[in-house]
Amino acid sequence: MDQDRTSVLVVAHQTAATSALEEAVHERAMRSPATFHLLVPRRRRGGEQAASPDDVGRQEADEVLRDALPRLSRAAGGEVTGEIGGTEPLAAIKEALAVGDYKEVIISTLPLGVSKWLKEDLVARAEVLGPPVRHVLGRESRLTAANS
Repeated sequence: MDQDRTSVLVVAHQTAATSALEEAVHERAMRSPATFHLLVPRRRRGGEQAASPDDVGRQEADEVLRDALPRLSRAAGGEVTGEIGGTEPLAAIKEALAVGDYKEVIISTLPLGVSKWLKEDLVARAEVLGPPVRHVLGRESRLTAANS
């Protein structure tokens, strides 16, 4: 990665392809040079059958990446890379931070009362990992954003 650019880890699932996250990425990109990497933790859905534990939620996460990367790249003014993480969001963030040189983290969630990540206090738990964390509160999911 370019050493003059700050590496930003973006963590999202249902709010990955939404206007709130696009705005946050755009604002960050305008502040100073940055590169962005989208981490999409897989979601375990009730009754989902998978051949192996690594396949749980993979198809949905692939769709999220496919939908979100072009939108976030436009917002960033450059290519945003991405990857699929494990089903435990905090562990996926820890793993990404261990292998990448991220200086900032943006976590996008659904609103309180809807967001499983907020119920699990993911933002506060991620804040103790080191890099500063910005929380983006999405008002829509990727499905409602795709229909608007």
